[in-house]
Amino acid sequence: MVFFAVLLLAIFTPKVCQVHIEECRIQFTHQPLHKYHQSGDFIIGGIASHGGFLSNSVTFTEQVPPELSEELVVMPKCYQHILALAFAVKEINENSHILPNYTLGFHIYDSNDNARKTYHATMLLLSTLEKFVPNYICDIQNNLTAVIGGLDTEISLHVATISHIYKIPQLTYGPAPVMSDKIPGYSFYQMAPQEHQQFAGILSLLLHFKWTWVGVVVMDNDNGERFVQTVLPMFTKSGICFAFIGRIPKVTFVSNSDNILEQGGKVHDEIMASKANVVVLYGESYSMAFFRWSPYLKGITQVAMSVKGKVWITTAQMMFIAYSIQRNLNLDMFHGTLSFAIHLNDVEGFQQYVKSRNPSITDGDGFIRDFWQQAFGCEFPDSMDNKMEGDICTGEEKLESLPGDLFEMSMTGHSYSIYNAVYAVAHALHVMSAGRLRHRGLVHKRKQKNWSQQFWKLHYFLRSVSFNNTAGDEVSFSENGEVVFGLDVINWIISSNHSLTRVRVGRMDSQAPPDKAFIIDEDAIMWHSWFNQTQPHSVCTVSCQPGSSKKVKEGEPFCCYNCIPCPEGKISNKEDMNDCNKCSDENYPSENQDVCIPKDINFLSYAEPLGISLAFLALFFALITALVLLTFLKNHNTPIVKANNRILTYILLINLLFCFFCALLFIGQPENVTCLLRQTAFGIIFSVALSCVLAKTITVVLAFITTKPGSRMRKWVGKRLTSSIVFSCSLLQIGICIVWLATSPPFPDADMHSVTELIILECNEGSVTMFYCVLGYMGFLAIVSFIVAFLARKLPDSFNEAKFITFSMLIFCSVWLSFIPSYLSAKGKYMVAVEIFSILASGAGLLGCIFSPKCYIILLRPELNNIHMLKEWAHFSKLPYFFFINFLCPSTSTPLFQSFLSLTT
Repeated sequence: MVFFAVLLLAIFTPKVCQVHIEECRIQFTHQPLHKYHQSGDFIIGGIASHGGFLSNSVTFTEQVPPELSEELVVMPKCYQHILALAFAVKEINENSHILPNYTLGFHIYDSNDNARKTYHATMLLLSTLEKFVPNYICDIQNNLTAVIGGLDTEISLHVATISHIYKIPQLTYGPAPVMSDKIPGYSFYQMAPQEHQQFAGILSLLLHFKWTWVGVVVMDNDNGERFVQTVLPMFTKSGICFAFIGRIPKVTFVSNSDNILEQGGKVHDEIMASKANVVVLYGESYSMAFFRWSPYLKGITQVAMSVKGKVWITTAQMMFIAYSIQRNLNLDMFHGTLSFAIHLNDVEGFQQYVKSRNPSITDGDGFIRDFWQQAFGCEFPDSMDNKMEGDICTGEEKLESLPGDLFEMSMTGHSYSIYNAVYAVAHALHVMSAGRLRHRGLVHKRKQKNWSQQFWKLHYFLRSVSFNNTAGDEVSFSENGEVVFGLDVINWIISSNHSLTRVRVGRMDSQAPPDKAFIIDEDAIMWHSWFNQTQPHSVCTVSCQPGSSKKVKEGEPFCCYNCIPCPEGKISNKEDMNDCNKCSDENYPSENQDVCIPKDINFLSYAEPLGISLAFLALFFALITALVLLTFLKNHNTPIVKANNRILTYILLINLLFCFFCALLFIGQPENVTCLLRQTAFGIIFSVALSCVLAKTITVVLAFITTKPGSRMRKWVGKRLTSSIVFSCSLLQIGICIVWLATSPPFPDADMHSVTELIILECNEGSVTMFYCVLGYMGFLAIVSFIVAFLARKLPDSFNEAKFITFSMLIFCSVWLSFIPSYLSAKGKYMVAVEIFSILASGAGLLGCIFSPKCYIILLRPELNNIHMLKEWAHFSKLPYFFFINFLCPSTSTPLFQSFLSLTT
């Protein structure tokens, strides 16, 4: 008892009171004005937040004034919380399946939103009814089983300070208090939605609508700071920035109004001046009433006075609530608000129960008269002190006529939590009492001992309670004592007559799969008229479109950035990408650099016009070469054929035929075999052809040199010379190709970088050095042939090929000299086409320049292909007559021309 006396003095003594304790005690022992009692075997205590007293700050040091200026202010909407508790008790007492042998009762007191009166009300719950004697209960029927309350965290903590000592279960319908390390752990059963689930829901909502630039307004207390510390890293990690963090002072009934209005004006100024169209509100239940004043607060600038719609997002704790004096204030600024609320269904019979309330039939209800007066703005005659200044309350006023911010007929989220809390206690008591009856046996309930010593055991049953309420929702608690319930996303529609309509537009269910945990129906949402019924945007910077990336502005939050185009070769295919990505080698960026396009496969094929044309030319020249070869074979013994070394001629024609066929290896998709044969076959075949041309040129020169008397070159004349030239020159090229194939052979390859839009299938040369060695050696043979033929160009025309060889080598060298820059500048299939064209052009040059004059004589002027005409040509050419006679008539020729004949034939 001494301990409690000291405790009460410490709790209830005002800091401003500096007079005798006896004078102060008179005020503290006075019971709260509002109370509501109903007897029963088991009593459920209720701490309501129905109203409070407005008073000026008073400091006195000598004597307590006889009267303090106080004005009772009621929050009409909170009266429904009291009705929800009473209605639940009424239903349970009428239900024969729950506590059939017992009745429930309740004692409800008003906390007046005041710590001192909250402590007082809690102690009253633990005392004998109507007698404030702490820690002593005279009536054994005052079996306090549990306490339901309070609405705000501070009120809940004040209640827990006392109820925890007696191990009385406490079920809060507001958020759980923030416990510090210095405060012992109190056990709460939280009927309100879990806050971390609400935070996740707000984040999902912001991400769904891509609102990345939001404002936050919190209460300037521990809860508000905890909210900021919790959601700031969570939101930032998901790409959401805070445009501002406004802190408003806690509104109490004894607050300094001037200071609150000034601070509130600054917050309102910041909200309305911000470019953020979305504001997250986190506060106590009365916070919304404070925001109702915001358009009229002090210190608001002209910028903030401009009408500007916002999307307000609130948590389940906040209610659309108003003081009675705010009934005429405009609610339009909150039209379209999105709030999270505990999932609820309509409770059958509740609205009829509310409609039946009448101040003339109070039934012990000490709240209804003040509620009725302030809700309807009237006064009962016995409360007017004969002044008759206001409207008279008749008691016939209709609750359904009240605007929604003052009172709602349908059950609110807080009332639903209270309703479920009463049922949770009843079910726990039912199980507990059933076990007690079964094990101990009970004669008559009036003869049993006081239950108050047993209610600490109720915690065990509450933790495991699980039931379906009358609305069909399952109610159970988690391991942490938090009710397992989903959240509804509510869209508030505010009409011109201040009526409130709750439209359920979404759901947040933590028990559902991750992809279905958050559901929202955008089409069902009614936005504020300021947005012209289009989905609001709230971003610091308009999203960077695909094809660009973000560059954060220095010194500003990461949500504020500039959009820069992607560099060449990179793309961004989503909005607001931090960096551009490079396409894979198989793709290339689109023109707008917003998507990767698959590259086309590119190679010179037979299915395209260029491939068909080159293949046709190759076959055409091959056919011409074959016809020339057949012509020469058919005229094998004619003078024009015999005079030009038939064996070399045939070898040259066969190699030219292979040259034209070799061009076909370059057409079509590169394969291992074709890549190995392309350049090597081309190099060897052309080297043999050039060797034949060089041999023919040297043979002609040597033939005329040996005709001179006393020439020492005669020993070189013969078939061995031509064979040696062809064999040795070809063998060297073959050796180069063998080394090439042995060290770094060509192979099929895909060039993905030369042309942006194409994947070029090509034959990688393996060793570029060896490739140019092959070309260089061919060039060397061509130049040598050209020089020798050029020096012999003035020998007699009748059987001198040097002039034709000179022209052919001039064409050959010109083609391959122009080939090198063309080849290096071309890309893809055009590179292959250049090489094919060079092969065909050089081969056609050799065929045309060397063999066309002879074919002309054989086919068109056969009369010239005889010995007599050659004699005339010789005379015309001023050659010795005996030279042609001996050349064409080996039987009469001298030994000198026998050697020439053997060489040339």
